[in-house]
Amino acid sequence: MINRHTPVAHAAYLDLLRSWQDEAVSDIRGAPTPVKRSGKTYWYDSYRIGQDVRKTYIGEDSPELRQRLERKKALAGSADERRKHRARLIRILRAEGFLGIDATTGSLLSAMSRAGVFRLGGTIVGTHAFRLYEGTLGVRYSFDQMAQTGDLDIASFERLSLALQDTVSPPMQQVLSDFSFAPVPSLEQEKVWRWQQSRNELLVEFLTPSFEDDEGIRPLPALGVDAHSLHHLNYLIAEPVPAIAVYRSGILVQVPRPECFAIHKLIIADRRREGPDSLKAHKDRMQAEFLIGVLAQDRPDDLKEAYDDALAVGPKWGQRIEQSLKHLPKTRAVLEAL
Repeated sequence: MINRHTPVAHAAYLDLLRSWQDEAVSDIRGAPTPVKRSGKTYWYDSYRIGQDVRKTYIGEDSPELRQRLERKKALAGSADERRKHRARLIRILRAEGFLGIDATTGSLLSAMSRAGVFRLGGTIVGTHAFRLYEGTLGVRYSFDQMAQTGDLDIASFERLSLALQDTVSPPMQQVLSDFSFAPVPSLEQEKVWRWQQSRNELLVEFLTPSFEDDEGIRPLPALGVDAHSLHHLNYLIAEPVPAIAVYRSGILVQVPRPECFAIHKLIIADRRREGPDSLKAHKDRMQAEFLIGVLAQDRPDDLKEAYDDALAVGPKWGQRIEQSLKHLPKTRAVLEAL
């Protein structure tokens, strides 16, 4: 049986998400300008500083974004009202028992958000993303190994990072050093994709999809960091969705679509089934099982599409999914019944 948040709590979360999406366009300084690149349209805030014209990336074109841009003057005039409204919504979520996130992770995500990490394509993956589906899906989590993590993984596409022609500010190295993170040396000495906090074991890792045979280190210019490239990651982060991290008044971030996250967990669980990552494989399967159970009830069409898309990639993906489903017979039955 799925343990769900009340309709009041879920409505409060969705209202909070809308408010922060409105906030993202309320402080535009100049004229929103569309720019087309590689068949896609991206919106920029174009404004002058002295004789220079600056362009700050707003977001990829969508009907929702265009609607918000049309309302930007009205949104700018109601900033104080929205701030007070968000404070009320956060109180509702806390009273309703939302897990939220710890202060260390919350303060770091807040700094990353202000710098533009999520606006510029950064997507939270891993267990932190799983926790954030609490609000997206309106389900209650318990404090168990399935939802606990110490690492923060941020993924983005190298090609998108190049195309945006905008960068985080302040630089990511400064943001991380302000929180006592130091680079972890890699085999390629000049390329750093992992950072560790000196006062505890918290790791921040930057990832990007690999479209080559190897899984080397690739640049993410928009975020100003290097990233470890991984196979299968393009499927996970192809169409990220906005989410709110419940910390202070809320933080607007990006996470993968939950149905893609669930199927991706089945794939990587098989990659981790042997060696030092075998315990992670068990947690991967637990998270996949939980999400598939929820999505089969609430979003069966989305789940079926994500499952079919993964199987259509090729036999290796299907084999990995099949190996994980051998441990999850009830989940296999759910997917077969879609």
